[in-house]
Amino acid sequence: MAKASAETINENTQDFDVSVEGQDIEFKVTRSDYNKLVNQLGPGNKVNAFHNFLVSTVTEEGKPALLKVLADKPGSEIAIGSDIYEAYTPDLKVTVKKR
Repeated sequence: MAKASAETINENTQDFDVSVEGQDIEFKVTRSDYNKLVNQLGPGNKVNAFHNFLVSTVTEEGKPALLKVLADKPGSEIAIGSDIYEAYTPDLKVTVKKR
């Protein structure tokens, strides 16, 4: 449904071009936006958290198209938001060893 590609402005801010149902919508995500989303993702709060994240990071030009998709397509908040969330999260190789 959604496909995100990113341009890194600096290590804390990234622009995303997201294609949703043939419409291109641009988002600008900062580390603060990302952290706020992570902090809001509680067990019963995912749709609202992703909705707020998307609406606060979409550009003004993309806002009407985003709001239409969110209104017309149930679950689109999670589909679009989780793609951006995953694209923003850095690929890290982490190994934890129990002592």
